[in-house]
Order: sequence, then structure tokens, then C-alpha cells
Amino acid sequence: MKASAFSYARASSISDALHLLVTHGDRAKLLSGGQSLMPAMNLRLISPELIVDIGQLAELRGIAVTGNTLRIGALTRHVELAGSSDIAAHAPLLVEAIAHVAHPAIRNKGTLGGGLAHADPASELPACMLALNATIVIQGQSGERRVHAEDFFTGIYETALSPEELLVAVELPVAPKNASHFFHEFARRHGDYAIVGLAAQAIVEHGAFADLRLAFFAVGDRPVLAKAAGKLIGKPLTPAMLSDAAAVLSAELEPQEDHQASVAMRRHLARVLLARCVGTLLGRPDLAAGVFA
Repeated sequence: MKASAFSYARASSISDALHLLVTHGDRAKLLSGGQSLMPAMNLRLISPELIVDIGQLAELRGIAVTGNTLRIGALTRHVELAGSSDIAAHAPLLVEAIAHVAHPAIRNKGTLGGGLAHADPASELPACMLALNATIVIQGQSGERRVHAEDFFTGIYETALSPEELLVAVELPVAPKNASHFFHEFARRHGDYAIVGLAAQAIVEHGAFADLRLAFFAVGDRPVLAKAAGKLIGKPLTPAMLSDAAAVLSAELEPQEDHQASVAMRRHLARVLLARCVGTLLGRPDLAAGVFA
């Protein structure tokens, strides 16, 4: 199939793009990298009347560090994230996660903002935003607003963006020097949609977690910042304590069954990732015994 007929406009500035969005409302769609939009249009899952191309807006590109904040423009491509020395130094979790995003052809064109606005619950980067405590910067004609990543993703392919707003950047706290991270996903083949995945950032002090953020993806209608992490912070861990945290995790996740996995399988894989993550970050593979005993 091919897309139904549509009109096309290339925005000359952010204000021009916003004017077009306000004028056409939900009949318009933004084009950044096009790696999600074009397949959806070709399958006629969506049929916008107007495509607003923002791909040439230089003010939406770039990576910059100011003080303790890392700011990434919405049009920064996946391949640029993977090759950035600033990302490697201050948000290395992103470098590791990017390698799992589809395939090189997609990463060469796909953008950070496009992927976040698409809000696929099986996508890697939305979960990374939760793990890294990101703030999503949104602009409308009335001005700019900031939304915590935990509040930005509201459902399957749904976000806090209105049809008249534009995601312009992401702001991340610079990772502390003693921070560590973990990323892994289960997929049938590298580059396929994740069956279950986990992005995590932690601070370990004296063999225990001083801070731990666990963001699971492909386990519900949006990425999940696990409350189970709270049971693992501030004390030396035992296998039994990790087992208790795994039980809390199973209860808070709401996975769905599809052709890839059952609900039970997804909950099991999430517990496996929790155990691997904790054991890796603490250097204690023995902890996993409490989860699967």
C-alpha cells in the first residue's frame, strides 16, 4: 500500500512550524526523520492532510553541556548520539541503548525527538529518558514548557504533546562521576522489537545502591519506572531482598500478550533482567539465586 494523498510544507523556522500546526490541528503531522511516520502512512494507519517537514531546522539540532545539564536537540539523529563524546561522557547509557535501535539505516535517519514523540512502548529511548531523569522541552505558540519524562508518555503512541505543540529538546542531568548504568533487552533478533527490556542508572556506594532508577520497556502501554527499585536502595542486599523486589516488580507491571510472548513470559523476563542488572551493577552474581530459587 501507499500513503493517501497529502499536502506538504517545509517549515522555515520553529514559529513557522507552530503556525502550521495551529492552523491545521490534528490534520497535520510533523516529519523529522520519517522512520516511523512514513511506514504508518504507507500502511494507512494514519492519513494526515498535511505533512510539516521540520528536518531542516538547525535550531532543533545539536548536543550541548551547560553546567550540570546536557541538552539534546530534538532533530539530533541516533547516529549522532552514538558518536558524540558529550553523550559518551555524560549519558553513556544512551550510547549503549542506541546500538539496539533497529538497524544502521534507521539510525542514520531517525531522530531523538521523533522517536520520543512516536512513543512506541517497545522502544529503547523512551525508557532511557526515564532512567536518566530527563525533562522533555515542548514549545507552543504561547511559549515553552517542560515535562518530566515520567509524565510525558501517556499510553501506546500517546504523549503529553498537543497537536499544536513541538518537542524541541531533551534535558538530562549530567551523570555523576560515580554513576553506572545497565542496558539489556530480549529480542528474537538484534534490531527486532524488544520482547522485554531494561535501562538503568545507579549510584553505588560501599557495596550498596545510593540511587537506582529502573526503566522497563515492552511491559505495558508505556515505559515503566519501577517502584521496586526503592526496595533495593540504601542497604546491603541479600538474595531474599532481591526476590522480594522481584515480586513487587511483577505486581506493578501490566504487560500484554501478543505474538511474541505471553503475559507470564514477559513478567518472568522482567525479573531476569532485574536480577542481571542488580548483580552486574553491584558485582554480585550470587544475588540472582534468590529470584529463581
